[in-house]
Amino acid sequence: MIIDIQHVSWDRNDKKILQDISWTVQSGEHWCLLGLNGSGKTTLLNMINGYIWPTEGSMSILGKKFGEFDLRELRKSIGWVSTSLQQKLYGSETALKIVLSGKFATIGLYDFTNNEDIRQAEALMKSLGCTALMDRTYDTLSQGERQRVLIARALMAAPKLLILDEPCTGLDVFAREQLLQMIAAVAAEKEAPTIIYVTHHVEEILPCFTKTLLIKEGEVFAAMDTSETLTSALMSDFFAVPVEIQRRDGRNWLSVNGELWN
Repeated sequence: MIIDIQHVSWDRNDKKILQDISWTVQSGEHWCLLGLNGSGKTTLLNMINGYIWPTEGSMSILGKKFGEFDLRELRKSIGWVSTSLQQKLYGSETALKIVLSGKFATIGLYDFTNNEDIRQAEALMKSLGCTALMDRTYDTLSQGERQRVLIARALMAAPKLLILDEPCTGLDVFAREQLLQMIAAVAAEKEAPTIIYVTHHVEEILPCFTKTLLIKEGEVFAAMDTSETLTSALMSDFFAVPVEIQRRDGRNWLSVNGELWN
C-alpha cells in the first residue's frame, strides 16, 4: 500500500479544513487529485509528506504508520514538485546541482557527491530533455525548464511516490503539452514510482492517470476510476455548475455553456 488514509480530519482555528478523508492508493496506480482552489488539496499533500499531523484518524504512507516512524526519513522516499519548492531554491545554483540535491532532499547541495551521482543526474536530465540546462543557473530558466529540472530532482532519490502539485502552473499551452508528454513518459517507465498528479484542470488528466480523487470543501467527493469520474453528470455535481465533458484523443475537455473552460 502506497497511501492508506482512514477517516482523517484536520482542524485549524476551530475550523475543519479536512473532514473524514479515507483514501487508499495501491502500488502501480497513478492517481489524479482534482479540486478547486481552497478545496483542501495542499493540506492533504502536506499531511502525506508528514509536515502536519491529522487531528483525527490514521495514516500510513509507504507502509509507515504516522507516530511509529521518523517522517524525515519517510520524505526521502517521496518526490514532491510544487510551486512552494521553487520559491525556496537558490537561483544562483546550476540546474545540475539542484538535481543532485534531490538525492539528499535538501535545499542547496551541501553533501558529498560522487561520479556515480553525477552520472545519474546527467542521465535523468537527458531523459527529461534538460541536457542543455545543466550549467545554467536556476534563475535563468523558464518556468517550463524549471519544472523539468524539479522533476529530475524529485527522481534523483528513486522515490516510490512522486507528487506533482499543479506542475503546469504558469506554463503557456505549448510548454504545458511538452511537460505533460514528459510526465506520460515517466509514468510509462518500468520502474516508475506511483504518481499523484494534482490539478484543477480536467484537460491535464492524462490517460496514465487511471484513478481520480475528487476533493471538495475538505471532503472526498469521489475516488474511483477516471473513466467513471470524468462524466458530464458527475462533474456537474462536483462543480455545482452544468458542464459537459468531451473526450478527444484520450484526453478530457470541460466546457461550460459550450465554451472550453481552461
